Amino acid sequence: MDVWYVSYGSNISKNRFACYIEGGIPEGSEKEERGCKNTTPPKKTTKAILPYPLYFMKEESKWGEGGVAFIGHEPDNDTRTYARKYLITDEQFGEVVEQENNVDALHINVQDVMDKGYVDLEEGWYGRVIYLGKEDGAPMFTFTSPDVMGTHGFSTPPQSYLSMISRGLKEIGLTEEDIVEYFLSKPGIEGEFTKDALYRYIFCYELNNNI
Repeated sequence: MDVWYVSYGSNISKNRFACYIEGGIPEGSEKEERGCKNTTPPKKTTKAILPYPLYFMKEESKWGEGGVAFIGHEPDNDTRTYARKYLITDEQFGEVVEQENNVDALHINVQDVMDKGYVDLEEGWYGRVIYLGKEDGAPMFTFTSPDVMGTHGFSTPPQSYLSMISRGLKEIGLTEEDIVEYFLSKPGIEGEFTKDALYRYIFCYELNNNI
């Protein structure tokens, strides 16, 4: 069965997401991803917009010190979170969820997620799998924290991580100015940077590290 995996974080970058399918170490990350048993690339990929608020939390990850991206649980028609969707198999999607949560064996019943709207897994930062409806006959899913937005506060993301997301946002058509404006209001970034400082934080890192 084919499904759409919808990413709003670093997997917006096509090359970064390829490491979850094929295996490898993403640029800027400290961790090698094991990849999927089926290493077939996504059949399609396209831009998406989610009505869920984006924020950053956690203190440290494979990207270094600082937060990583999550979305809130409650949709809001005035919210526009940029994302990218990939058409992959449901088995590949399950293995992507495993890798995101650093666990070896999860059983995700996609029909159960579709019936309930979401399912909370027993462990992992990205332990809530959310059904987003269908497109072109295939169900769409994403994942986020099972905890309510704001429960654990917010944290500024590391340069390597934010630069990887930004590279993906460029791939789906955003300009550098669009990207800075987009991030300025996000919890974890809001109030921590001026517009110029955020531009340097993202794009000077990208230039200096050739990502």
